[in-house]
Amino acid sequence: MLPDYFNIVFFFMLGIAFVGAAFVTSWLIRPRAPSQAKNAPYECGEVIKGNSRVQFNIRYYLVTLIFVIFDVEILFTIPWAVVFRQMGAAAYFEMVFFIGVLAIGLVYAWKKGALEWL
Repeated sequence: MLPDYFNIVFFFMLGIAFVGAAFVTSWLIRPRAPSQAKNAPYECGEVIKGNSRVQFNIRYYLVTLIFVIFDVEILFTIPWAVVFRQMGAAAYFEMVFFIGVLAIGLVYAWKKGALEWL
């Protein structure tokens, strides 16, 4: 029984050693006293103007959330479509319900104007 766990312990220790080696290596090669120019933020070669706390329009977040929702829909729909014939009618109606709920959410977002880019 003990030899069965040897591989698990070995790879666990190997993982810890790998992470520790990465930390030690980065500590050894890091700059010790970086200059003020090295510590300054860099944004595509442009001189920084103003504060970093800029308020973004909420539409960016809404479009992102809608994208994630429909991306997850595809994530669930493609494997379902691959094995559709083996699953039968119950799986079909479950997917119709799933897509229906997402369609209701899309219509709601559309009516609220979340998809309009002004």
